[in-house]
Amino acid sequence: MELKTKNSFVSIVGEENVKHSQAHLLAYSYDATANFQAMPDLVLSPRNTEEVAEIVKFCAKEQIPIVPRGSGTNLAAGTVPSRGGVVLLFNNMSEILELDQENLTITTQPGAITQDVSIYVEKNGLFYPPDPSSMKISTIGGNVSENSGGLRGLKYGVTKDYVKALTIVTPDGEVMKIGGKLAKDVAGYDLLSLLVGSEGTLGVITEITLKLIPLPVAKKTGIAYFNSLEEAAKTVSAIIANRIIPVTLEFMDKGTIGAVEDFMEIGLPREAEAMLLMEQDGSEKQVEEDIQKMIAIAKENGATSAILAASEEESDVLKTGRRAALSALSRKRPTTILEDATVPRSEIAKMVKAIQEIALKYDVQISTFGHAGDGNLHPTCLTDVRDKEEMERVEKALDEIFQVAIDLGGTITGEHGVGEMKSPYLEWKLGASGMALMRNIKQSIDPKNIMNPGKIFAKETKKRLVIHGGN
Repeated sequence: MELKTKNSFVSIVGEENVKHSQAHLLAYSYDATANFQAMPDLVLSPRNTEEVAEIVKFCAKEQIPIVPRGSGTNLAAGTVPSRGGVVLLFNNMSEILELDQENLTITTQPGAITQDVSIYVEKNGLFYPPDPSSMKISTIGGNVSENSGGLRGLKYGVTKDYVKALTIVTPDGEVMKIGGKLAKDVAGYDLLSLLVGSEGTLGVITEITLKLIPLPVAKKTGIAYFNSLEEAAKTVSAIIANRIIPVTLEFMDKGTIGAVEDFMEIGLPREAEAMLLMEQDGSEKQVEEDIQKMIAIAKENGATSAILAASEEESDVLKTGRRAALSALSRKRPTTILEDATVPRSEIAKMVKAIQEIALKYDVQISTFGHAGDGNLHPTCLTDVRDKEEMERVEKALDEIFQVAIDLGGTITGEHGVGEMKSPYLEWKLGASGMALMRNIKQSIDPKNIMNPGKIFAKETKKRLVIHGGN
C-alpha cells in the first residue's frame, strides 16, 4: 500500500495502531479455516467508533477492502482478506461499557471476550446463554457477525436471540444506531436481524447491547455411552419427543471420544461408539425430574451406561472435554476441516448414518461431534492438504454431506457462517432467486463492495453430485 495511504491511516489511529510489517500481515492472513490464506495490505486497530468511521470513509473514497476481525476463530474463511485491503482489529475496543440491571442488558464493545462477558454478568446474578466452544478467546463482535451458537443453543437459542441494539458504521462511513433496550419494536424492516450474521459484509459493528436473563438456580449433568451412533441419535429424538428441552444435549462419536481422552485423560471409555452429554438447568425440582427422565430414556434406547455427574467439578470437566473436541482432533493429522451440516432433529439418525457411509465410500477419516439436540452436527475431516489425491476425495465427501443435509431438510451451515469456504454451496440452499435477492441487498447497502468482499457470494456455484441412485 502506498506511503500516502498508510500515512492517512496513521493520522486517524496513530502510528502504534497501524501494522504493516510482513510478520503482522502474515499473522492476519488466515483464520481457523484450513487451506485459506491471503495477505492484507495493512492491519489497523481503531480506538473508538469515530476512528472506525474515519477509516471507512477513507476506504470508501479509495475503494480499499475492509475486513473486520475478532479473534480469528472463524471456520469458514470469513476473516481471510481474500481481496487484500485493511484488516480491522478490535483489541483497543474490548470494554464492557454498561450493565443495566433495570432493563437486563449489557453493552460492550466488539472486542470484548465472550467468556469475560459471561463471567461478569454471572457475578451479578444474571446470565448470557450463548457459549460457542471458542468462548475463551472469541469476541462478542465476532459472535454477532457470525450469529454464533454453542452448547446451550438447544434451550436458549443463539446470538441473534440476545442482540437488542447495535452501533454500526455503514459502508459510506456514517454512524448508525439500530434497536434499543425495548421489549418490542416493529418499526420498519428488521435491520437488526439483517446485520446479525452478516459476516462483516454490510458494515462495521462498534457497539453491542445484549439481552440478559436471570441466572438459573440449579443445574445437573448426565452422561450416556452407546454401542452404536444410531442408538445415541435415537435417544436425542426420544428426549425431545418426550417434551424435554435440555440446556445441553451434545454428541461425540468414537473417534472424537478417543481424541479427547488422548488430549485430556479424563476417563472417557475409548470402547464406546458414541457419547451423549446431557444437562438441564432451572428450578431444582424441574432439573431433577428432567435429568432422571433423560437418563431413563438413554437406557431404554440402548445406553450401556447412563449416569449423573458426581459433582459440579466433574460436570465442568465433561463440558470442557466436549468443548475441546476440535483441539483434540486437530492433533491427529496435519489438516483438520471442521464442518457443521445441520438437519431437523428428527433426521439426526439418518444424517449420522450418512456421514459414516460417505466416509467409507471416499476412504476418508471423519469424526463427528456436535450439538445433537438442535441437529447441528460437526463432521470433522482429518486429512493432509499436501496430499492432492486425498484432498480430492475429501472434497467429494464434503459435497455429498452437504447434499444429504439439504435433502433431509437441513442446511450447509448452522453456526459457522458461509464466508468464502461455503459460498459455492449457498445456492444449493437458497436457490437462484434467493441468491439474487441477497445480492440486491448487498449492492444497495455496499455498492462499492468494500465490506469483506469475496465472502458469501461465490463466483461459481458447485455442481451437485449424482448420489444415492439419483438424489
